[in-house]
Amino acid sequence: MTPGEPPRDPDADVRKPDSPLLRGLFAALGGLFTGLAVVGMFLPVLPTVPLLLVAAACFARSSRRLYRWLMEHQRYGPHLREWRHHRSIPYRAKRPALLLMAASFAFSIWLLPNWPARGFMALLGLSLGLWLWRLPSRDAPKAPAGSPAGE
Repeated sequence: MTPGEPPRDPDADVRKPDSPLLRGLFAALGGLFTGLAVVGMFLPVLPTVPLLLVAAACFARSSRRLYRWLMEHQRYGPHLREWRHHRSIPYRAKRPALLLMAASFAFSIWLLPNWPARGFMALLGLSLGLWLWRLPSRDAPKAPAGSPAGE
């Protein structure tokens, strides 16, 4: 950006389809994923923020008003903006997410009737847990200078 140039709209790169039918479809999908995310607030099996990320992508292609509403939401907007601008998740959200995910997978494994299904569910849970753990967090606490991670 050059001096005197107005700030660039971060949402300008999102192109809405020309077809009203496609925009309507994206709006409906955004509403569906938002609804699933609301259910996910009460059921730990459904991941709330990833569903809201999909909803935001759908709203960005259908309605600037709905997209802005979701991105500026008091509770979820900061998480969505953190992912959109930095491809990271807040550290304060990562730990509870990992704990809830571990509890959900442990309960699901306990409910499954046979060992192959339990093994698959455990492998899936470990894979998702590792993926989530490896996502960057810009606000993660720094390791002390004398610790192995700080050297």
